Order: sequence, then structure tokens, then C-alpha cells
Amino acid sequence: MRTPVAGGAHGGDRGAESCGVGLAWLVHGLGARRDVEVVTVELDEQVQRTARSAPWPPWVRFQSGDGADVAGRLGQFDLIFADAPGGKIVKLGRTVAALRRGGLPVVDDMDLTRHDDEQLRSALAAVRHRLLGNADLVCAELGFSSGVIVAVKHRP
Repeated sequence: MRTPVAGGAHGGDRGAESCGVGLAWLVHGLGARRDVEVVTVELDEQVQRTARSAPWPPWVRFQSGDGADVAGRLGQFDLIFADAPGGKIVKLGRTVAALRRGGLPVVDDMDLTRHDDEQLRSALAAVRHRLLGNADLVCAELGFSSGVIVAVKHRP
């Protein structure tokens, strides 16, 4: 599996996300697997230094920068957890483009009732509209936690 938190091993899976709880959640969930690469992307150097100081499996890789920009340069992913403005609120198209066919974008914090900031609610409503209206994705809205949209990319 290749996941950003964003990344990939030959013949394995790959994923992408930013340094934080999401990274720990994904790494814990992957358990003892060795056929994965998780690439975590973070703009804030101090946050990344702190995250790097923890003991991580050898298949976790750290990248600096904007998640949407970095994921696009690293190739295609099986899963992208878009948990930062870059790749979710802005450059969502780059996030979707960085997914392999069958890849899963995961977007959290989509329950608009949890946000007081009108601009943020408006931006997240636009993200929801773009995801649900994307002909390349089959989406499911999950009404738990902070509100999650999970999709599968069914066309290249």
C-alpha cells in the first residue's frame, strides 16, 4: 500500500498525510506490515522535527512542503489522507490526480456544524461539492467523528 500521509515501495502500497495524529493512527493501523510506505508531509519545520524525534518504522518517510505539491511530485498513491488546507481546501484536484486507480482519498473535518468560522464552513462545503461531483470518484459521507468523506478513484 502506498499512502501519503504520501509515498511508495515497489510492489507495495503507498499513502500521504501531515505529521500528527493521523500519521500515528495510520502507522498503528498498518501494524507489522512491511509492504507499505507512508510519506508524511508537513510545512512547519518545528512540527516535523518533533514528529521525527519519535521512533517510527523504517517505512515512514518525512517530506517538507505543501502536501498537494509534494504528493504530485512523488508519483501516485493508494491512499491520501488530506488533513491540511493544501490538498483539501486548495489544490484538491492535485490530491485526486495523485491517486492511483482504486486509490482512496480520505477527508476529515467535514461536519460543517462543528465549525464556527463562516469562511471555513464555506470552503469545506466547496470541498464536499467538488468531491461528490467528481465523476472519477465514488464517494461516501460518514457521519462520525469530525465528519469524513471517503472515496475510491474508479477512473485514471
